[in-house]
Amino acid sequence: MNAAIDTTWAEANQRALTAALGRVRAQLSPDEGGEEAGDAPAEFSMAEPPAFERLAATFGLSPFERDVVLLCAGVELEAAFAARVAEAGGATFGLALAALPDAHWSALTPSAPLRYWRLVHLGSGDTLAATPLRLDERVLHFLTGTDPLDEQLEGFVQPVAPPAGLVPSHRVVAEQIRAAWASADAALPAVRLTGSDPVAVLGVAASACAALGLPLYRLDAASIPNAPADADLLARLWTREAALRRAALFLDADGLDADDARQRTVRFLDAVGGPVLLSGDVILRHPALVFDVPRPRRAEQQAWWIATLGPAGERLNGQLGEITAQYDLPTAAIEAASLRGLALADGGVPLPDALRTACRSQARQRTDGLAHRIEPVATWDDLVLPEPQQQLLHDLAVHARQRVRVHETWGFAARSSRGLGITALFSGPSGTGKTLAAEVVAHTLGLDLLHVDLSRVVSKYIGETEKNLGRVFDAAEVGGAVLLFDEADALFGKRSEVKDSHDRYANLEVSYLLQRMEAYRGLAILTTNLKKSLDDAFQRRLRFVVPFPLPDAAHRAAIWQRAFPPETPTEGLDVAALARLNATGGTIRNIALHAAFLAADADEPVRMTHLLAAARRVYAKNETTLTDHELRGWA
Repeated sequence: MNAAIDTTWAEANQRALTAALGRVRAQLSPDEGGEEAGDAPAEFSMAEPPAFERLAATFGLSPFERDVVLLCAGVELEAAFAARVAEAGGATFGLALAALPDAHWSALTPSAPLRYWRLVHLGSGDTLAATPLRLDERVLHFLTGTDPLDEQLEGFVQPVAPPAGLVPSHRVVAEQIRAAWASADAALPAVRLTGSDPVAVLGVAASACAALGLPLYRLDAASIPNAPADADLLARLWTREAALRRAALFLDADGLDADDARQRTVRFLDAVGGPVLLSGDVILRHPALVFDVPRPRRAEQQAWWIATLGPAGERLNGQLGEITAQYDLPTAAIEAASLRGLALADGGVPLPDALRTACRSQARQRTDGLAHRIEPVATWDDLVLPEPQQQLLHDLAVHARQRVRVHETWGFAARSSRGLGITALFSGPSGTGKTLAAEVVAHTLGLDLLHVDLSRVVSKYIGETEKNLGRVFDAAEVGGAVLLFDEADALFGKRSEVKDSHDRYANLEVSYLLQRMEAYRGLAILTTNLKKSLDDAFQRRLRFVVPFPLPDAAHRAAIWQRAFPPETPTEGLDVAALARLNATGGTIRNIALHAAFLAADADEPVRMTHLLAAARRVYAKNETTLTDHELRGWA
């Protein structure tokens, strides 16, 4: 059959494979002749060559090696072919050497394509010539025109669908990757993608590959086998799959902390072939193209909100600007927050409030126990401070609320990228309201309060403290939380003269903190009882310093008036007498709470007698004594 056939590629591939198998089958019994032996290969109008020819071209097979593949395929696909091979003693290398033209012994060496790419597998035989040959199942599927993923790769790689859309800044990066690979003369260079949002990084990679017609598959670097032989086999199998499928690999190396995991990843990259994109902090042995995937700009986030919310987003345009000023969310989180916000709004919650609630939930990042998140409930009414301190705290909230407008809309950020964050120091004795004030500010801004656990952050191991702090800062910055360093002098202390290696590394930690605070764009609050212990360089970088004095009698009276919730039963409380207790706000709250338990146990309202007993116990705990002046008027 010499006339061209107008058919689909799959049908044409099947016809071409059948004709090729007929040719090889005829060569197994050349003396029989007949119509089958005389068949000439058919010509087909195909968009691309048949699969067996493409396989040969892809892996550099000689005509003999190609026919070995067809010999093994015929046994699997045609009963008559299998019967003829069985008559000849089975599909052995000896049969291939005897029957197929242009035979050569080197076809079955370990480094030759048939074995290196695992196109055929060897059985057991007394000699190499007597060794049975079996076609790899994945190769058999490829020859027949079907395209399942190699089952040996299942569990290691997963397909990645391109996103429905990208923000403009991400489309630019995807186009740059496409153009770089499209203009490559030979092998495509590896592409390394950096960025704080792994979902966006993967989306950019998938979009760039889709533009080039390359399906993308993701491999988690943590799943690379430990054994070098197993890792090499995985690399070889993927390289074969990438060639057969014309696909690209996204190697996700984010979060690899152990050095041995990084080394495994580097060795895998050295062994793997085909188009590769990489994310994560891995030092490569070969040059790679590096592209940064930035967080969406505020205007892009706002446009994404509007597109996701639909008509409701158009009506909330102005308020969405306020939301994007507080919550720096990636596009996937915006989509999730939109769905939840609309659901809450359907339940009766005003949509702006519903979206803020959804944003707060979406913005919460893992801190691996290095900080605990506080959902603030305290308000300005709970805070008793002199007027100057109150005003400073209000100013602090204003700076945090308007920072995006001033920095970005009004152009201050364009002049310098340093010092764009807001750092405040609350100093004063314990119990004067520093932590409470931080909670009030966070509540005013509608943000969570991220309280840093210094006992978990500070590590005796070199570099671990900086790594822990980096995770905390990243979580606060992405999540829009207010970062609180309580007892900050333990971490932000003065650098000392270097006398040994301990001093050197301690100073490096302080220097890292200085740099990280400069780059941080959120609100960080430091509290300390020992302001003079802080490093001078930190104090120069503070935008606000709020001193918290010990409360005077008038302020103590105001604190006592707020000490008991409205639901608490009280009787005969003398606020003037209570205010004579020379106590801080924290101590007053402890006394009130202790008295409430005493009254509850006696099944009575809270009275002065309960407060006197509670005061004595709290003072004893603090190793102080009630004076006669403080007790005047209590009896």
